[in-house]
Amino acid sequence: MSRYDRQVILPEIGTEGQARLAAARVLIVGAGGLGATVIPALAGAGVGHLRIVDGDRVDESNLHRQTMFRQADIGRPKADCAAREAMALNPQIMAEAVRGWLDPVTVGAMLEDTDLVIDAADSFAVSYILSDACMHRRLPLIAASVLGRQGYVGGFCGTGPSLRALFPDLPRQAQSCATAGVMGPVVAVMGALQAQMALSILLGVKPSPIGQAVTVDLAAWRFGSFRFDDAPEPEGPALPFVARADLRDADCVVELRPESEAPCKITAGALRLAPEAMAAWQPPAGRRVVLCCRSGLRAWRAAVELAGRGHHDLALLAAGAADTSNAIVEHQS
Repeated sequence: MSRYDRQVILPEIGTEGQARLAAARVLIVGAGGLGATVIPALAGAGVGHLRIVDGDRVDESNLHRQTMFRQADIGRPKADCAAREAMALNPQIMAEAVRGWLDPVTVGAMLEDTDLVIDAADSFAVSYILSDACMHRRLPLIAASVLGRQGYVGGFCGTGPSLRALFPDLPRQAQSCATAGVMGPVVAVMGALQAQMALSILLGVKPSPIGQAVTVDLAAWRFGSFRFDDAPEPEGPALPFVARADLRDADCVVELRPESEAPCKITAGALRLAPEAMAAWQPPAGRRVVLCCRSGLRAWRAAVELAGRGHHDLALLAAGAADTSNAIVEHQS
């Protein structure tokens, strides 16, 4: 009996579809809560090559929802552990670990020889960087977000609209799993939906999940969905995310993280300002302003404030996405 018998008998898969999965190459950015379900699901289905990107290490607080990891993994690189578990589950596939953060400089190399991208990261910056890069390359992107007992998953780019088309602006207020909490099962639900969307795209199943969003509210036991195939792309230049390597000597870099969050500023010459101080701050004339925070949200809001006052030479730098001090190391485990 074959490992894949139970899915090969499905008319939408068959031996031809299974061969397509075996030849597919998928980039998964994030080996945390979403990745803990996405990665085993794709490995078990026989997706031939998984490139797993994560610059973080396993922490004990991860274990309630990041179920690929074990107590013995605490302190180890998540990408390494995830690749190990994927290949232990299915030795017929290849899982490549990439220890490092994705940013506008590294994203190009990470997308090489990729058929589909899954955004399983916990960063606004990563989501928009991936969307911009996938839209340029016409690569399908499956993105999800989850907090508490609610979340959404959607299929973007490729032949459909980008993430910016559905979400042209970031929310005025947002929290993370670290600050607001999250329940493990709802993360697994969203990760399973991401994996199902990814497999459907790789197999060419109709209707396509590109241009489709699914919302989940497990506090009220509600599922919803809608299509956004006709969502227009935002007009005018988008606020760009940049990497630390993109900084220029003449840039005015504004560090929006307090000293308690970031004792060392992103650059030695950065100006540290509280987000609430932006309304009274006057940027220096003739210089690009680069706004820095962890996820990109505070930087985005500050940029919108400055743009509303006529300052348009702006860029965003998210420290969580742009910290490449771990220099990307690729290996197979």
